[in-house]
Amino acid sequence: MHQAGLPVSLPTYLDLLRAAADHGFGELMLQLPYSDLERAAQWLAPMQELSQQLSVQMTIKLPCAPDWEACIRWVKAQGQAVLLTGLSNPVQLLWAHDMAADYVAPYVGRLVNDGRDVWALMRACVAQQSHGPQLLAASIKSPDVLAQLMGLGAAAVTLPPASLVAWSTDALTQAAVQQFDKDVQTSLRGA
Repeated sequence: MHQAGLPVSLPTYLDLLRAAADHGFGELMLQLPYSDLERAAQWLAPMQELSQQLSVQMTIKLPCAPDWEACIRWVKAQGQAVLLTGLSNPVQLLWAHDMAADYVAPYVGRLVNDGRDVWALMRACVAQQSHGPQLLAASIKSPDVLAQLMGLGAAAVTLPPASLVAWSTDALTQAAVQQFDKDVQTSLRGA
């Protein structure tokens, strides 16, 4: 939200749910900003009501941190899908499984920058998917990392729009297209 320049407010979240429905999106993930159950309830109830009206599946993002445990359990008790964000180690993965999280979201780029063996954790996350939370990898900094995550079997990834645009073309593909065009023109001149 902050990176998009949007205020973290309930009206903004409700507008995002409407925009998701208007664009035909079937799912939206939104992070509750408060672990306090009273404040969380003030946000979650209208969000759930609108997501049901619009037929947009909503997943609530919450930090993978023990001081959010009561909120995580409460959100799950409301029948809401939960994504635990910021997962950084296998103990947190076990805890996420115990919390019945629907998704876990390690920040791949941050783990790499910290010098961690990110691929051991990613393999553990994928191995848990058949009976636990699904892997949604975030903070992906290169198409090579994306390819490795896809190869491992990540359930989903998040990418900034700039990466999607930048990675949708490739110099090797463009060179091949240019060669194809050149070959077609040469062939046509010879016919």
